[in-house]
Amino acid sequence: MERFGFILHPLDVRRDVGKRFAILSRLPLGWLDFLSGYFPPVYLSHVTGIRSALGVEAEGWLVACPLTPRAMTRFPLRRVYRQIIRAGRLAERLGARIVGLGALTSAVGDAGKTVERGLSVPVTTGNSYTVAVTCSAVRTIARSLGRPLEELHVAVLGGTGSIGSTCARLLAGKVGHLRIVGRDAGAVSRLAAELEWAAPGTVSGATDLLALREADIVISATNSAGPLIRPEHLRPGAAVYDLALPPDVSAAVHALGLNVTVYAGGDVIVPGQPEFRFDFGLPPGHAYACMAETIALALEGRYESFTLG
Repeated sequence: MERFGFILHPLDVRRDVGKRFAILSRLPLGWLDFLSGYFPPVYLSHVTGIRSALGVEAEGWLVACPLTPRAMTRFPLRRVYRQIIRAGRLAERLGARIVGLGALTSAVGDAGKTVERGLSVPVTTGNSYTVAVTCSAVRTIARSLGRPLEELHVAVLGGTGSIGSTCARLLAGKVGHLRIVGRDAGAVSRLAAELEWAAPGTVSGATDLLALREADIVISATNSAGPLIRPEHLRPGAAVYDLALPPDVSAAVHALGLNVTVYAGGDVIVPGQPEFRFDFGLPPGHAYACMAETIALALEGRYESFTLG
């Protein structure tokens, strides 16, 4: 039996904290942000029923790092690392031989390198499989739009980050136009120039979210603590593949009933008859690609730090 651990953290703070600690969920959000830096890690569930096509079985443990999204992005890195490492050590004690980092735990600071040094088992962010799933999904979305990928305008929000920049590199020259959108104008310009050299006339950069309005497909892969994409940022008929946790697409996009299709990015079917015993917002038997990479490494017996940084 292969064994893995996976670290989650609260995304919708009141909802997620309320699942385990109803009284705490009534506190002001600022208090919850502050206290999350001191809470211990929380055991969430024992995952069973995973079985590969080759008959290899795996079990795992879901563990919560208590940090809220705002705490994750605003606290000193030393405190953030400490809390993630505490969660990883709980997974180790439960029997995990590899630990995956979910949501913002995979993105803060040096994206897993410091966490790996604090644990005695390998660590992976799951970004490699997330990129592979995303690029495959973009091709599927293009078919659903009834147009060749080579004719479509694709924007990558968070385009200079680990996932976004890799997606951009893989899609450059394969789409009609690629727009890299990010906060750091210098980083955006450098990446756009690099890819423009390889795919002349088809790559541009922007720092304004309104640039997304020109895109047929938007890949959103930021590390924001809250939603960024609002209705005015999207064109009618566009598709958004939202990889971010918490999501980048605001509730207003859904509430207004716009002619926009939003996909929960990185949704993967797990082999066997998995029982996660914890609701993280996907259909039964499904997992996010970052978790799926951790599971796949365990099933292969590849206990190595596969994706970091």
